[in-house]
Amino acid sequence: MNLSLRIATELRGDRVIWAIIVLLSIISMMSVFSSSANLAYVERGGAVGFYLLKHGLILTVGLIVIYICHLLAYTKFSRWAPGLLVVSFVLLILTMWFGPVINNSQRWLQVPFIGLTFQSSDFAKTALIIFVARSIGSKQDVIKDFQEAFLPIIAPVIGICMLIAINDLSSALMLFLICILMMVVGRVAMQYVVMLILLGICVFSLMVMVGARYPHLIPRAATWQNRMDTFFNPETASNDERYQITKAQIAMANGGLFGVGPGNSTQRNYVPSAHADFIYSIIVEEYGAIGGILILLLYVLFFFRIVRLVTKSSKAFGAMVAFGIGLALLLQAFFNIAVNLDLVPVTGLTLPLISMGGTSVLFTCVSFGIILSVSKHIESITADAT
Repeated sequence: MNLSLRIATELRGDRVIWAIIVLLSIISMMSVFSSSANLAYVERGGAVGFYLLKHGLILTVGLIVIYICHLLAYTKFSRWAPGLLVVSFVLLILTMWFGPVINNSQRWLQVPFIGLTFQSSDFAKTALIIFVARSIGSKQDVIKDFQEAFLPIIAPVIGICMLIAINDLSSALMLFLICILMMVVGRVAMQYVVMLILLGICVFSLMVMVGARYPHLIPRAATWQNRMDTFFNPETASNDERYQITKAQIAMANGGLFGVGPGNSTQRNYVPSAHADFIYSIIVEEYGAIGGILILLLYVLFFFRIVRLVTKSSKAFGAMVAFGIGLALLLQAFFNIAVNLDLVPVTGLTLPLISMGGTSVLFTCVSFGIILSVSKHIESITADAT
């Protein structure tokens, strides 16, 4: 058996999605090598190789995670959903109590005896999407019923999103939007969906008001307000408040149509979080508008393949989990790019599978693995039918 045939046998599922994963991984390594230069200078005396090796190891582990998850029957995730949701609640509460405070937020847990940090919201987002997909899929016969279908979904959605919002409002709002769209696609009665939207607006508004009056309860409230003011009133914002966006815009303006070339970015030394939140601006500087558009098209193509899976899936859970996870990755990418383009307020969301990270990369890989597991199942049914 030749190598290409062996790879094709081992890597089952949608080949286009596999190709997108490989392309994003290659782009990630090239972009992190360039964008982490300033971080390496500040923290490692210029040793860029350290961060490149670290990111390469995380990506390698992530690709192994994708492979393992795609081998599993996707229905296993449905059975695990209630347990994963309970673990999510526990992790988020532990993070609020014991997580280290970084930039007025507690998003990480310190792993005992190892010293590594774990961002519990990444786990919770994936777990909630799987749970909502399971609930919608298992309740299709009573999906229009308020007590039987809607209430069992709404309580975990509000609970998880509230716990995440305290320290990461942008992620919570995005997750809330995803759950609403999953309900719309899953045929939940529209009056209940509207009710959930209104309830969500009330809950988040209450959190903002409580945070403004009692900052010690929700320390991030002041940051939310400042980011909104900076975005909607840029003419009154100080240079420091607009620093991130200004430097990102300079970087993209430098790139022009074709870019300054790989490794030739000058703004990577000035753009904050160039290796994470603002890595897209460095990509555009080095590879131009063409490179930036290519990144965007890869995510769009990925979601089109998800839609294809949804239309082919014979199981409601498979369709809903692929749609929910795929939508989460697409929206995260769009919001990250929109921040770099100054189209939305700064969110802190990374570029999936491209930005340097730990748990964010690994749970992105879990998401890809679940989608490929659904794809593999559909592929096997199609092959049996023929």
